Amino acid sequence: MDAEALRRCSARHGRPAGLCLQYGTAGFRTRAPLLDHAVFRMGLLAALRSRAVAAAVGVMVTASHNPEEDNGIKLVDPLGEMLHPSWEEYATQLANAEEQDLEKVITDICQKAAVDMHKDALVFIGRDTRPSSEKLSQSVIDGILVLGGQYHDYGLVTTPQLHYMVCCQNTQGQYGKATLEGYYEKLSKAFMELIKQSHSSGESQRHLKIDCANGIGALKLSEMKPYFPQEVLIHIYNDGTKEKLNHLCGADFVKVHQKPPVGLDMKPNERCCSFDGDADRIVYYYKDATGHFHLIDGDKIATLISIFLKELLAKVKQNFKMAVVQTAYANGSSTRYLEETVKVPVHCVKTGVKHLHHKAQEFDIGVYFEANGHGTVLFSKAAETKIRQLVKEEKDDEKREAAKVLENMIDLINQ
Repeated sequence: MDAEALRRCSARHGRPAGLCLQYGTAGFRTRAPLLDHAVFRMGLLAALRSRAVAAAVGVMVTASHNPEEDNGIKLVDPLGEMLHPSWEEYATQLANAEEQDLEKVITDICQKAAVDMHKDALVFIGRDTRPSSEKLSQSVIDGILVLGGQYHDYGLVTTPQLHYMVCCQNTQGQYGKATLEGYYEKLSKAFMELIKQSHSSGESQRHLKIDCANGIGALKLSEMKPYFPQEVLIHIYNDGTKEKLNHLCGADFVKVHQKPPVGLDMKPNERCCSFDGDADRIVYYYKDATGHFHLIDGDKIATLISIFLKELLAKVKQNFKMAVVQTAYANGSSTRYLEETVKVPVHCVKTGVKHLHHKAQEFDIGVYFEANGHGTVLFSKAAETKIRQLVKEEKDDEKREAAKVLENMIDLINQ
C-alpha cells in the first residue's frame, strides 16, 4: 500500500465533519452530495474484499426506491450475494474513519481478515440513472486504483444484472456469460420455456404494462424487448424521459399508497406491475370490473409461488423440505393461509433481506418476499441436482414435465 498516494487521493474525497454512516442491508444511503467519501472508501474496501476471497466482487451505486436526490452504494460478494455480515462492520469503520486514521483502519482490516495485498483484486461496477451516479462511480474507481486493484465498469445496469455479472465471472462462465447479452439470453430462454406450460386465457393476457419508476429498468427492459417471444407484449411506462426517478411511481409508491403510479392509465383487468429505481423489486396490481384496485404485494407473490410449487412437487413426488420465510411486517393473513391452507411451514426472522436469505438457505426450497416486492425463491444444490436428473431420466411423462417446469423456474430465478 502506497501510504502517500492514499493520503493524496483521500484528500480529494474528504469526509463531511460529523457525518456518521451505518452499513446495512441496503449498504449506505443518504443525500448524494454527502456520499463522495463513502463511495471512495467502498472502492478501497472492495479491493480488500476481492483479495480476501480471491475472487471478483461488485459495487453498485444506487439508492433503489429513494428519491432522485439521494444515492447509495452496496457491495456484492463473489456468487452474487450481499456483502458478508462480518464485512459490514469493516465498511462502517472505514466510512467513518477520520482522515488521519484511514491507513491504520485499512491495515487493521487486512490483519483481521487475512488480506494479502500482493494478490490481484478485481471489482465490477454498476450504477443507476441518478444524475449523481456517474460521478460517484468514478470515486469508487479512485478507491480501487489507489490500492492497486483492477475494475470493469458496466455503467448503467440494474442491480440484478450486476449480481449476475459477478456470479458469472466467479463460476468461470458456468452460470452464464458475463455480458448483458448473456443475461438477456439466459433470462428470456428460461422464461419462454416456463410460459409454454401456462394456459393463456385470451389476447388480454399477452399484454403487460410496466411502470419502470423513471429508472434504469426502462433502459434495460427496452434492450431486452427483442429477446421476448411474440406472445408477450410489453408496454413501458415512466421511462425516465419526462419525470424524476421514483416520483409518484415505482414499486414503493404503489405499495404505500395502494394506487396506480402516475403516468400509467389502467383499464379493468389489465395486468400491470412496477419496478423500483434499480429494478430489484416488483409488485403487481390490477383493477377489477368495478374499478377497485388490487395489489399483489410480496406477501401475495410468496403465497402464489408457494401454491404453484406445491402443485409441482406433488407431481414429481419428491420429499423436498420447503418453507416460506417472512418478517414481523408480513401480513398475518398470508401467514395463516400458508400454514393452514397451503400447508407450508412459515418462519419469521428479523427485518432485512439478508436475514430472510440466510434462513431460506436452510431448506431444499426456500421462498421469501418482503411486502415491498423484494425477494426470490432459493433451491438448494441438492434439490436442483435432483430436479435436473428427473428431467433427464424420468420415464413418467407427468413427473418429467413437472420437473421440467421446476428446472425452468430454477433457470429463471437464478439471475
